[in-house]
Amino acid sequence: MFEIVVDSAANIPAELCKKYNIKVLSFVNLVNGKEVTCFDPDLTPEQERQKGKEYYDAIKAGAEVKTGLISSGIFEDTFREIVEADKDVLYFSLSKNISGNYNSARVAAEEVMENCTTGRKIRLIDSLNASLAQGILAIYASEMRDKGMKFDEVADTLETYPARMNGVFTVGNLKYLAKTGRLSGATAVIGNVLSIKPILRGNKDGYIVQFKKCRGRKPVLNELVNLVCDNIVNPEEQIIGIAHADAYEDSLYVMDEIQKRIKVRDFINTSYDFCTGSHVGPDTIALFFMGKDRELGA
Repeated sequence: MFEIVVDSAANIPAELCKKYNIKVLSFVNLVNGKEVTCFDPDLTPEQERQKGKEYYDAIKAGAEVKTGLISSGIFEDTFREIVEADKDVLYFSLSKNISGNYNSARVAAEEVMENCTTGRKIRLIDSLNASLAQGILAIYASEMRDKGMKFDEVADTLETYPARMNGVFTVGNLKYLAKTGRLSGATAVIGNVLSIKPILRGNKDGYIVQFKKCRGRKPVLNELVNLVCDNIVNPEEQIIGIAHADAYEDSLYVMDEIQKRIKVRDFINTSYDFCTGSHVGPDTIALFFMGKDRELGA
């Protein structure tokens, strides 16, 4: 038996965490100096969307937001509790090239395994991405577990998935990308004036990079739809993830446009997790899906 663990950046709605028996370790952000827990296991989808609206409204109003890592101590306590219960641990991480969280988990896992007497294992999988690119992998792992697949077989299979799990997104205001150094301040100002909307993606090495540019909100949403429909593999077997930062109507639009073109097993449409969402800003729309690789036809 094994436990599946994610951090709250995996963006899995609370009701699905319960359905798939996935354990979530939550980031805690500071908003104007007040602690905000990024994941609440008891919220309904409607409550999650409302909480997301309140969070991104605060950012729009100029709130000071600070993010931090989940400590190695929290990882260590969690991993130790699981292995002492005679279970293995499979943890899906935010890309180590955009966050130090993977390293915190690695240090904790090494400490726990050094003193482990149960013979259990801890395996970490770097999603090389963020948000539902992590979360959907964890859901697939849960489904494999429910089918009776063994721990190492599941881990070995899922280790191959990040190379094909794509994440593409656009933002509402370029200033948030400028704050994180992904754009210069001058480029952000000019881009906003000209209504230039970039499409960004997680590349194969787990870095967030610019991929394309469009002019106007509707054209960039349509291009996101094109990228999914043109690059997805076996869509009828896939869950497509949609994460939005208080852009619910736009998320419904892209979901509807995708369904007009391809038959999909299912969608997860949810408010963008606060940890990574604060770096991309309000009105961000992100789509996650499996392709043959992560090159998107490039």
